[in-house]
This record gives sequence, C-alpha cells and structure tokens, in this order.
Amino acid sequence: MHHPFPDLHPTALSRRSALFGAMGLLALTATHASASKKKNQPEVWPRASQVPGGVARLSLGPAAKRPSVFAGEVPLLVVGDAIDWTALVGIPLAAVPGDASVIVRPEGGAEKQVAYTVAPKQYREQRLSVPPRTVDLSPDDEARYESERAHLATVMATFTDLRPDASLQMRVPVPGRRSSSFGLRRVFNGQSRNPHSGMDIAAGTGTPVLAPLPGRVIDTGDYFFNGGTVWLDHGGGLLTMYCHLSRVDVKVGDVLKTGEQLAAVGATGRVTGPHLHWSVMLNRAMVDPALFIAA
Repeated sequence: MHHPFPDLHPTALSRRSALFGAMGLLALTATHASASKKKNQPEVWPRASQVPGGVARLSLGPAAKRPSVFAGEVPLLVVGDAIDWTALVGIPLAAVPGDASVIVRPEGGAEKQVAYTVAPKQYREQRLSVPPRTVDLSPDDEARYESERAHLATVMATFTDLRPDASLQMRVPVPGRRSSSFGLRRVFNGQSRNPHSGMDIAAGTGTPVLAPLPGRVIDTGDYFFNGGTVWLDHGGGLLTMYCHLSRVDVKVGDVLKTGEQLAAVGATGRVTGPHLHWSVMLNRAMVDPALFIAA
C-alpha cells in the first residue's frame, strides 16, 4: 500500500537517521582530527610572551642569508631559514609597556624597522628578612659588589654564532619543585630591590646541576650575592646562569652537551636555604626560563 507520507516511512526514516548519524560522525571525526593536528603541531621554543621579562617572536620573512637584527645596538638572536627568518627579542623586566621596534639589516638590502607591542604584566611582591650585612653593605662589600658587577657586564655582553641546527627547548637543570618566582618584586628587610630575574628550583645541597642545552662555559666564580656561579653561552646572545652552587665542576672554555653535569646545588651567597637559582638571558635581558621548557 502506498504510504501517505513517504518521507516518514520507517525504512526512509532509518536511512535518514543513518545518513545524519554518518554526517555527525564525520563532523566529529573532523573536529577531533583538527584538534589532534593542532595538538601535534610542534611547539616553538621559546614560546612567545610579549610582556616585560618575556620573549617576542618577530617574523622577518624570506631572505637568502640570515639578516642581522638589533634592539638599539644590541644584536638579537635570529632563527629559521631562507623561507622565513624569526628574530627572538628578550624583553627586559624594566621595559615600559607599549610600542617597541627592532632594526633589521639584511645583507645587501635596505635597513628597516619591525614593530611589536609590549603588553603590561603585574608581578607579585615578596618580603624577606635576611642578615643585615647582605642588605646594608659595608664599604668593603660594596667595593666587591661593584667590581663583580663590572666584570659580569662583560660576561653578559657575550655574543657568538648559534649552531644552525640548534633546538632552543631546554631541559630543566635539576629535578625539584619549580617556583613561579620570576619577576617577583622582593623587599629585603623593608628595602625594595630589583625583581627576581630567574627561576628557583628546590633541591638539596649536592644535587647535580645539568646543562639544559649544549653550551660553552664563559664564567665561573664565587660572587657576593649569587655565591658559587656558572655562566653558559648557547650562542646568539642566549646565556644561562646557575647560582648558589656548593661546587663547580667546570672551568671557563669547557664545552658541554645537554645533560652534562656542571655543578652541584648549594646555599652560597644571599639565600635562605639550598636551592638552584637559574636565569636565562637573551640579548642581555633576563627572561622567564619557563618559556624555554615543557610545562
């Protein structure tokens, strides 16, 4: 018998349901595939964070040779290839939010500016009590600190070529609880000091400190505030610093591979207990180490 409503015939309804079900499944599969593709896309290191203490990633476009890029007169790290070069800009913690720019000097081409914007970021404040002598310095300690600061200025100006195949994803130098103290504004005995320029990692005295990337040792020493210290140069103005060490196992000029031991955790310098203070410097600006490591 002819059905008065063929579109609602049970068989037709089943077919229509199957069709819509298949379409829904395809849409769901496509959504999952898209999410999976996004999830599986390789992360870039360091991650971009255009705030004081962060890193700006500025696309420079194609060029046959790596262009030279500067923030003022300070050279910047440039990564990529002839298809698309990228300038990595370390943004100082003291940077004023707003418009900023870098100067690009391509080989054989005209100089140009590339603009970017620094967004504001509010960092926490912490009040600490420490021995008065580490805040109110004696004349001898003040002279020592000024001498050390002049020396470290030359260390921080180091700029060597980056290995062309270098990955900038860093491994954490010691296991332990990582504090989110970068950028923390510290007040010692009621006196405001510069914001905290690294990551503190809780670890016991003697814990091995390992190189997070291949690098060359460019400085070691026992400094008034930082205690036992090692600096590594990873190329392109990317440096790392390790402080409060109980032991230093390397000397200037040593070349390390990722994971090689360079020192041991301690409680030297101005500290309240054993831990590793780890800093990452890019174009002479201390930036958040968390941008270089997996969460």
